[in-house]
Amino acid sequence: MKQIIGAIALLCLWLGQASANPDYWRHEWPKTDFSQHSVPLSDILSGGPLRDGIPPIDNPSFKPVSEIEGLAATEPVIGLAINGKARAYPLRILMRHEIVNDELGGAPISVTFCPLCNAAMVFDRRVGDKVLDFGTTGKLRNSDLVMWDRQTESWWQQFLGEAIVGSMTGTKLKALPARLESWANYTKRFPAGEVLSPDGRFASMETYCCNPYGGYDTQAGPYPHFLSVDMPKGIPAMLRVVSLEDKREASSMALLREKKEIKLPNGVTLRWTAGQNSALDTSQISRGRDVGNVTATKFGPDGLIDVPYFVDFAFAYHVFFPDRKIHVE
Repeated sequence: MKQIIGAIALLCLWLGQASANPDYWRHEWPKTDFSQHSVPLSDILSGGPLRDGIPPIDNPSFKPVSEIEGLAATEPVIGLAINGKARAYPLRILMRHEIVNDELGGAPISVTFCPLCNAAMVFDRRVGDKVLDFGTTGKLRNSDLVMWDRQTESWWQQFLGEAIVGSMTGTKLKALPARLESWANYTKRFPAGEVLSPDGRFASMETYCCNPYGGYDTQAGPYPHFLSVDMPKGIPAMLRVVSLEDKREASSMALLREKKEIKLPNGVTLRWTAGQNSALDTSQISRGRDVGNVTATKFGPDGLIDVPYFVDFAFAYHVFFPDRKIHVE
């Protein structure tokens, strides 16, 4: 399997180098304004698939928690609640689609997951008077998913929630509070909640059982065909790190696991508990090693509230924010 992935990655590298200029891209992206960009276009590589070759989910189907079968208690889901409505999005489904365009509690949202960075992020799709729909460009920058919106065909860096190419360049999306949590934790929080369910491309939850990147999060670093990065001394590239929306600093998951709780100067408390599989360890997600659950909360006017937080690989945080601190002790 690793040899096959390596061969595909070499092909993708060639494609990426061949396509790192607007003249090559315009046949597929005639409406994208390549004259506007905030990053060097040469930084953007082909990941292999063409536009929406990794198909986003635009008309998601849901079932109540009580009707879901085939999810292990420790499997990871993205759980969130808006205006009293709660939904979970299993990573086993997001692994194959990466983006779900949805509406929850009256708010248009995009639930996103980049497996190569372990980046699970939920965004409000509203920008000014526009409601955007997102898809996958098939491109990567810093090994992270580059999304596109169907309204302007601008390209967006998922890790930053920011447009990097096209007429929307420099525009940022609002990140929403969501938890990367175990299925058991979600069902305990929202026993009457809903769950994203297979519809169309794959027939059942069991069909989505597997991780196509088996062993990825225990290898030395990201696929070198997409990114080569020098890490700070003592910080492994595939270490999981926790950061908040401002990305001002990050704490290693290992440190949080040791301390169980970290109180930040801004009033946010990070907590760790056991019981969540890595989605990127074994080929069977339900058998992945335990990396634990993280919550990020603070006291607001009406009591304790969730705040946006992210659990990503250290290489991704470092390559986007090379001058910012990753706390490991």
